[in-house]
Amino acid sequence: MTIEITRPARVEGADEILTPEALAFVEELHHRFAGRRDELLAARRVKREEVARTGTLDFLAETRAIRDGDWQVAPAPAALIDRRVEITGPAADPKMAINALNSGAKVWLADLEDATSPTWENQVGSIRILRDAARGTLTYTSPLGKRYALRNDIERPTVVARPRGWHLPENHVLVDGEVAVGALVDFGLHVFHTARLLIESGAGPYYYLPKMESHREARLWNDVFTYAQEALGIPYGTIRATVLIETITAAYEMEEILYELRDHASGLNAGRWDYLFSFIKVFRDQGAEFTVPDRADVSMTAPFMRAYTELLVKTCHKRGAFAVGGMAAFIPSRKDPEAAEAAFAKVRADKTREAGDGFDGSWVAHPGLVEVCREVFDGVLGDRPNQLDRQRPEVSVTAEQLIDVASAPGRVTEAGLRTNLYVSVAYVAVWLSGNGAVGIHNLMEDAATAEISRSQVWQQLRNGVVLEDTGEVVTPELVARVLAEEVERLRGEVDPARFDRYYVPAAALVSDICLSEEYVDFLTLPAYELLDAIEMEDAVA
Repeated sequence: MTIEITRPARVEGADEILTPEALAFVEELHHRFAGRRDELLAARRVKREEVARTGTLDFLAETRAIRDGDWQVAPAPAALIDRRVEITGPAADPKMAINALNSGAKVWLADLEDATSPTWENQVGSIRILRDAARGTLTYTSPLGKRYALRNDIERPTVVARPRGWHLPENHVLVDGEVAVGALVDFGLHVFHTARLLIESGAGPYYYLPKMESHREARLWNDVFTYAQEALGIPYGTIRATVLIETITAAYEMEEILYELRDHASGLNAGRWDYLFSFIKVFRDQGAEFTVPDRADVSMTAPFMRAYTELLVKTCHKRGAFAVGGMAAFIPSRKDPEAAEAAFAKVRADKTREAGDGFDGSWVAHPGLVEVCREVFDGVLGDRPNQLDRQRPEVSVTAEQLIDVASAPGRVTEAGLRTNLYVSVAYVAVWLSGNGAVGIHNLMEDAATAEISRSQVWQQLRNGVVLEDTGEVVTPELVARVLAEEVERLRGEVDPARFDRYYVPAAALVSDICLSEEYVDFLTLPAYELLDAIEMEDAVA
């Protein structure tokens, strides 16, 4: 065997997950598909250089026949017919997993990606938790002795797992001496251990696919699924995938992505926060015209965001696929009823817009928001499980409308700069401690929101943006000063030992990537190296 685990996973049941048979399956996935993954990452860089040169994007001329063709994705399995409310959260936390499965949602997005810090323990532990959930045996007892278990008196959500994106490595697995592809490790271990259990329960191995930038990347996933089904002896089409449209380039290839996955596709999701991050990343050099306002000012009613979601619904329903709305990241506050009520009102307004636009369901990040989302979609759907019949023929979205950020209302302010730097440091620090889903100011932050925050700072620096509330130009000196002030603020909010252990390196990383002449494509790549170093120190200690 040429697959090697470079560090033992210190989690209960790791030996049941990292079996010779499971690792051999993961190894074969790498032999067949890792090389193509590398080629596709290189193609991303070529595409980005093309956009930098032309300053625009367009629908692909070479795939017009697909967009004009008469085809549909495969009919949805019964377990995915009704998706009116989906709850998201990390799969590595057994308590959060049980709460999600007991929440009353129709789907649980079990996240091994943006809401998970990729410690080796978290990645292996996620697979064990998902296996036990598929068995119906998942339990957890807190350090204080409180026991959590799956309820048998409710209909549990269908589990849809999200593996890591194509760009992320798994540093603790080597195949033929090369660092493994995180997506293939996550998918391989999950499908190997849960596929038959899920099929026996009346569902199947279902996935959310993140961060794709082209239909060719979707084609690679389709080939991975086809091989996995054959190797595991399960029927072709058993695996189903919902694709997150969370990159600006993918927005121009929605139909092509569905076409490539048509025997395995079940829908598209409007991954709004990563979409904003991708927009900034791709158009970062194009000047003030492409500068995105403060994150808090960019709502889903902004014209360019509206164009994106309208096109997504029309595309999905044209092809018989489900359209799933974006994240409601609010965390209801038990201590502040007034703030909680305001959060519920914002969530209700957001979900009302989505349901009215034709979405078949939407996301929430907290069990306390499940009922709000359900009520809104119940009001539109009634007894119907979805609204695939809403074809939206009146929608016509041009290539220009998808990138018309200049028409978005909002300002660029010092307050927004401060929030971006605070969130970036606070999130990365908690991520380095092993937690990828972080409550900050009553919002559930994950890697996507940290990516937006640090990318906005870099873009504002690059374009010499003038802050509208102070009149100051965003310069390296200003960013360094505001960052230092926000780090001092954080120092007063956390335990000193924790601050030194996680916040100091987080602040240094955020400073490096915000002030760097070269844009760092993904914050999580250098952060992963820091995380690995911290894990190694802990292992030695």
